[in-house]
Amino acid sequence: MKFVLDPKLENDSSFICDLTLTQVRLSHNAAFAWIILIPRLPNMVELIDLSVSEQEQLLKEIRLASHIMRTLFQPTKLNVANLGNVVSQLHIHVIARFNTDLAWPQPVWNSGVHQEYMNSEKQQRISLLVNAFMEP
Repeated sequence: MKFVLDPKLENDSSFICDLTLTQVRLSHNAAFAWIILIPRLPNMVELIDLSVSEQEQLLKEIRLASHIMRTLFQPTKLNVANLGNVVSQLHIHVIARFNTDLAWPQPVWNSGVHQEYMNSEKQQRISLLVNAFMEP
């Protein structure tokens, strides 16, 4: 079986890059610096669906994504979350939060805070992140 991206994740985000285990995507909510890591394995719903070595690889990729987000955006706090109540496909959110963002200090979910990217802004953000993930 091959990896298939959930349609909601596909519609709500844009491709950044593939890491060893995960596909990295940019959330389309421009109100937050927000990326999503999705293991490229079929039928993954929970962290425990991954083998121990896959879990270790996922943690490495979360750590890498977190360092990149902190370096690029210098947030007040990083939110790293695995919920899956709306989309059951295993995915990890890495969100740079600021004490000045419109949802602070509440979670971004159901905050009502949403902004669309202008196409040029989205392409700039994607390029910034691609370059950061591709650096040695």
